[in-house]
Amino acid sequence: MFLITFITSIPAQLVLYVPVLHNPGYILGGGADNGVLLGAFLELILIIANIGTAVVVFPILRRQNEILALGYVTARIVESAFIAVGLLSVLTILTLRQEAAGADAASLVTAGKSLVALHDWTFLLGPGFVVGVGNGLILGYLMYRSGLVPRGMAVLGLIGGPLVCASGIAVMFGVFEAGSAPQFIATIPEIAWELSLCIWPIVKGFNPAALAALASEPDKTDMNERDGEKEISLAKA
Repeated sequence: MFLITFITSIPAQLVLYVPVLHNPGYILGGGADNGVLLGAFLELILIIANIGTAVVVFPILRRQNEILALGYVTARIVESAFIAVGLLSVLTILTLRQEAAGADAASLVTAGKSLVALHDWTFLLGPGFVVGVGNGLILGYLMYRSGLVPRGMAVLGLIGGPLVCASGIAVMFGVFEAGSAPQFIATIPEIAWELSLCIWPIVKGFNPAALAALASEPDKTDMNERDGEKEISLAKA
């Protein structure tokens, strides 16, 4: 799932969306839209894979800390919601480009710039901030404590998460620009952390001893259900 997020996110943002995001005149028409549509399709797959990275490991991670495991799922959903809003802004530009022929050019360009600005903010707040909380801090902590992956690898997430959040806040307050060298440098540990999560589970798998230790932990959900049933029985009595 993490590998799919890399495969789908990089081409969309760095290649396929370039015309619509960096050319204000794109909305006025001319040329094919297939590249942008492919980028939108890839981002749909990205949203599914994003949520999948959390849902698939939730049954394991909840045995380490159920609240944080649920927090990780929530963070991935929030990030995916931001991505979806950005995706809709791009598709709206395509609709205006295709169906607003004859409209005032200046008005169309202004509308296009507004939608691009919306996309940029969603990218900053989602992949540029929430990722630091979810993938970095929460998942890094859960992996570090559980020992499912080497702890030195999990430290990358614990370092990268705060750096991603800090760089996103810095861009928000105008300390430096989005996509600038300082922001890229700040995201390197997080990129390394997520890239390692693409490779390590495929090549090595989770630590068997850590898996066995987590498997020996009682299922907190089943315990909560049993406690709830006991409370209902007592209430009836």
